[in-house]
Amino acid sequence: MAINSKRWALCLAACVWAQAASAQSIDELRDMSIDDLAKIDVSSVTKSHGSLLDAPAAIYVISHDDIARSGADTVPEILRLAPNLDVIRTSASTYVITARGLSGNNAAQNFSNKLLVMIDGRSVYTPLFSGVYWDMQDVLPEDIDRIEVISGPGATLWGANAVNGVINIITRNSGATQGAFATIGGGNQARDAAARSGGRMGKDASYRLYVKAHQDRHSDTATGAAADDRAHIIQGGFRVDWNPGTADMVTVQGDAYGGARAQGTSPDERIAGRNLLGRWSRSWTGGSTLQVQAYYDHTARTTENGGGHFTIDTVDLDIQQNFALGRSNDIVIGGGARRNSFHIRAAGGLAFVPADRSLWLSNIYVQDSIALLPSLTAILGLKLEDDPYSGLTVLPSARLSWKAGKQVALWVAASRAIRSPTPFDTDVAESVGSTLFLSGNRNFQSEDLTALEAGLRVQAGSRLSLSISGFYNIYDDLRSIEITPATFLPLIWGNALRGHTYGFDAWGSYQLMPWWKLSAGFSLLREKFRFKPGSSGLLGVSQLGDDPRHRASIRSSFNLARNVTFDADLRYVAARPAPYVKRYVELGGRIGWAMSRHLELGVSGANLLHDRHLEFPAPDATAVPRSFFIDLKWRP
Repeated sequence: MAINSKRWALCLAACVWAQAASAQSIDELRDMSIDDLAKIDVSSVTKSHGSLLDAPAAIYVISHDDIARSGADTVPEILRLAPNLDVIRTSASTYVITARGLSGNNAAQNFSNKLLVMIDGRSVYTPLFSGVYWDMQDVLPEDIDRIEVISGPGATLWGANAVNGVINIITRNSGATQGAFATIGGGNQARDAAARSGGRMGKDASYRLYVKAHQDRHSDTATGAAADDRAHIIQGGFRVDWNPGTADMVTVQGDAYGGARAQGTSPDERIAGRNLLGRWSRSWTGGSTLQVQAYYDHTARTTENGGGHFTIDTVDLDIQQNFALGRSNDIVIGGGARRNSFHIRAAGGLAFVPADRSLWLSNIYVQDSIALLPSLTAILGLKLEDDPYSGLTVLPSARLSWKAGKQVALWVAASRAIRSPTPFDTDVAESVGSTLFLSGNRNFQSEDLTALEAGLRVQAGSRLSLSISGFYNIYDDLRSIEITPATFLPLIWGNALRGHTYGFDAWGSYQLMPWWKLSAGFSLLREKFRFKPGSSGLLGVSQLGDDPRHRASIRSSFNLARNVTFDADLRYVAARPAPYVKRYVELGGRIGWAMSRHLELGVSGANLLHDRHLEFPAPDATAVPRSFFIDLKWRP
């Protein structure tokens, strides 16, 4: 199960092989100033470029520098840097990640499925149940430009399943990753190695190639016994960026990966996948742009020794035009189509009927940003989405943004989002022996959200930034478990839960000294759900999620010397109510030492206050242990 020595030798050989032309120096891996962060370009809120300060949504940006200083080497651990996300580790390599609640309940087969996640515009949620297999998402941290994390719905632009939030992982242009880079590290819980080489192809094109291997040692049960859930993944890929003229940009990129994870006494599960994405954009004088993007994605999971198996093949096309209409209107208009084809081999009493399907999804959308006054902008949007299960769906949104001063922005928003039905909702057939125990419901409806939001963002000079956003979410037709009249079995999925949530997310940064920055975050969540009249009420409302009422974090970033950085983060998560998981406080940190212009040594620690702690209910989760990690990074 562990990565064998031959595979690690290949990774190390790749590190030695990588040749250098030029590279980002260690001196560049410093904190962005608070001024720089306020001006950072974000595109996930309106599908157009604008500064973070002016974005009319609860958006937090994890910068390239944040990632480099954190020492995190997997996507889920990097996402812990976002104060508006609840990141829950459930085994050595698996996670549940949510924004604004509804984390699901494994015992009720109700999963976290209301967060849309993209890597360079490629959706990585699985259409089988709308969730994300986090152990299949790997990116070389040094290649990430930024991660835009939005709390709240984004369905008008991004479509179904962008219900409680959107995560957009944006990697760097290959022109910014020239030369060679290599890293190797290990500790008591993980090992990691990667190499990258970038170069030019003529004066207009650049490229990069990379390979990355990661291994997780097994975690522990709540009592300290080995859980036998160790895992590994090896991934490689490329990116080419071509700028044939001042108006055009072409990007082609792809990845392939394979790995496995142990499942205790059950046979190991193997994972594999590959993807290819192409994007062309053209700009015109006056700011108009056109973008065409297409991608192919293949994922597969197989349990060994004749266990379950599925494959999903996705082909997606998206076209978007941005242009100005007069002096007051900025228009975004676009549309696309997606085809998901899957095959499932039943095992252990869990089957899908039919086992093979091809699902087509299409959409068109339009958004108008209207300058009502120099300081007041209204943003109206509408998406029409044709889903294979629920038919035509209307997804509107309205936002109002007021620039109250040069450094103060306020916004309010109202929008609708849905989680559309999936094969797990409509086609699943779960048997116990010869008895059909649970059946999908061909009449299952979309889960519906109406969201009301308001926020304030302040940039107080060059030393202080603050963001706070409040929300009131109204949910209807949430999934429930119902009985078959008269016979009781099989149980079927229904839409008999409704309710609301409310709360706020807040975060800020303060530059105490030129060499010392403090950042903090706090989230409050209240959930009120109930069954509709006539529902069975089985399993209670806790099946929707086991979410803490509040979370808090504080992060300190020092530049101790020109070549030494020290970062520490303290996080608090309140108790999870049902099933009960006690609250916890944990501490992590990293010291980075630039030993020379070419070599950096990092020493990291995570969960330092306790031997182990639970982040989700047992037995659906193992304990998260204290860990240490030493990494060495080389740039020519």
